[in-house]
Amino acid sequence: MIVRDFHELTDTDRAVSDAEWTSVRMLLADDGMGFSFHITTLKAGSEHEFEYKNHFESVYCMSGKGSITDIATGETHQIRPGVMYALNEHDRHILRAEEELVMACCFNPPVTGTEVHRADGSYALPDEAA
Repeated sequence: MIVRDFHELTDTDRAVSDAEWTSVRMLLADDGMGFSFHITTLKAGSEHEFEYKNHFESVYCMSGKGSITDIATGETHQIRPGVMYALNEHDRHILRAEEELVMACCFNPPVTGTEVHRADGSYALPDEAA
């Protein structure tokens, strides 16, 4: 059984961030679960363009308000507590945080914890160069 406290991880190498977001990686590839699980906080007023070409992601909004736009279709969906979205087709998207957003995220395949977003908004697979 794996038991971790989010508050105990925020000042460790499991907390990855830039100026606009912080992601606390509660489960990683080396935990052997087949997915990774993160709590990600997006700064109010921030906008992020991502396309996880090598990963599937599902996201559940725990708090805050924002929107997600599917770049292929132009369709925009409101994000608020209780809303989940799944990037089941490696969807290129823009995520906007009107208020601070706190999201629970699962990635498959799981991330290792050392990934950084590449210029195209994706994560490399472990055997690929960043």
